[in-house]
Amino acid sequence: MSIFKSDTIKKAVVLLSGSGSNFQAILDSIIADEIALEICAVISNVPGARGIDRAQTHGIPTYIVNNHDYSERISFDKALLDKVAKYDPDYLVLAGFMRILSSEFIKKFNKPIFNIHPSLLPKYKGLNTHQRVLDKNEKLHGCSVHLITKELDAGPLIIQGEVAVKSDDDVKKLAARVLKVEHIIYKKALNLFITNQITYENLRVMKINKEIEIPLKVRVD
Repeated sequence: MSIFKSDTIKKAVVLLSGSGSNFQAILDSIIADEIALEICAVISNVPGARGIDRAQTHGIPTYIVNNHDYSERISFDKALLDKVAKYDPDYLVLAGFMRILSSEFIKKFNKPIFNIHPSLLPKYKGLNTHQRVLDKNEKLHGCSVHLITKELDAGPLIIQGEVAVKSDDDVKKLAARVLKVEHIIYKKALNLFITNQITYENLRVMKINKEIEIPLKVRVD
């Protein structure tokens, strides 16, 4: 078997705060046998998040760890990590999770934590990226899959999806096109790790397949 194939199915826990459309896109790719991944649990910090309903529809265990139930961030992080650790996943996948993980959480998990951000990082870290892109009259926008580090939206880039900004774009139109690209590139980023083309050890990324350039670029017109 090639070193770029997965010998075993990897396990992931998904964290989300909202609709979970990226989670659904990943799940669809699993069902279609496009990636060898098992989503063993979905956790949300928001009661009633639609992503929880999506998971329950497919019989995936779900949990709510509501950050408002904890007076201190360290207590929330511990409760969250306890739920994650129960499944001993290979990866933690953030799919619209609107909480910043502490450096202590990241260090203790010590495995890849994936996030998708709606901009071409390092541009436009943080929130309201689509409006900021329009305000700056940018010609190109998109999204980035990166690994989580203690610095906000600054971890190693894995793959980026690019879209042209159109003259008639508003925030809603632009966000919708970028979201479609997110659904395309997230599974590609995960598959680079699942198939051992990129490995991760002691909070460091090591590229095994020298034929790929990181971050990968995907252009969608």
